[in-house]
Amino acid sequence: MPFLEFIAGSISGAVGLTVGHPLDTVKVRLQAQSVYKGIFHCVAKTYTHEGLRGFFKGMAFPVLTNGLINSIVFGSYGNALDFLTQSQRSDRIEGKAASAAHVFTAGCFSGLVQVCCCAPIDLVKVRLQGQTTSDRYRGPIHCVTVILREEGPRGLFRGGLALVLRDVPCYGLYFLPYEVTRKALTESGKQPGTFAILMAGGIAGVVTWAFATPMDVVKARLQMSGAGGRVYRGVLHCMRVSIREEGVRVFFKGLLLNSLRAFPVNAVTFLSYESLMKALCPLAT
Repeated sequence: MPFLEFIAGSISGAVGLTVGHPLDTVKVRLQAQSVYKGIFHCVAKTYTHEGLRGFFKGMAFPVLTNGLINSIVFGSYGNALDFLTQSQRSDRIEGKAASAAHVFTAGCFSGLVQVCCCAPIDLVKVRLQGQTTSDRYRGPIHCVTVILREEGPRGLFRGGLALVLRDVPCYGLYFLPYEVTRKALTESGKQPGTFAILMAGGIAGVVTWAFATPMDVVKARLQMSGAGGRVYRGVLHCMRVSIREEGVRVFFKGLLLNSLRAFPVNAVTFLSYESLMKALCPLAT
């Protein structure tokens, strides 16, 4: 049933986010702030000044909302793929795989759908992760209140275009290596095992973030713009200023962290998702 994709996606998303949030915090700080010399310097400085709690800043809000986002991603993807292939998900598990074009198209569609909900949530997460003191935002609700007061409703969608440019093609790419790797590691006619799902999910995450990191840097800087730091007028202005001041290498800030975080997070996310779908499907029949 279509709604099962949304339920499984919701739970698996929360699980994956909890696993990867500390590294995500370090990644956001490296991308949006220029005070850190590298990963270890950022980790050491964060721990020294804020303790372990510093790595979990902004986690409560996305954990509560990531379920919604992930349910939209997986639900939109699964149902779009069923529509494009005119097949049921059980058929694909048994080896009747969709074409690469169908997988990529369904992935792009899921990325586009989730951006509308994700933009304000991701903005609040980045603002909370990016602050090194608790002076400005006391929590997610206070953060939303401050943004609305200072910037109006449009402020909640700051960096939205960069988010679209990152997520639409990258979600298409996200599901493609997953389906290909999972199929390659599964014997014909059999359902994929735990190892196949973990490897496929991990590889999908690493490949996706390798392509997503440059626009992820731009997105993070635009989202932090107006929060006491440099103000950017838009995607192109942010790119021009960043290149002029830090060179092309700036767009690969956080790439190593994204890759290190992406493998376990997406491996766990896909395994949780597939396991939940197997458990829930019989209950719906």
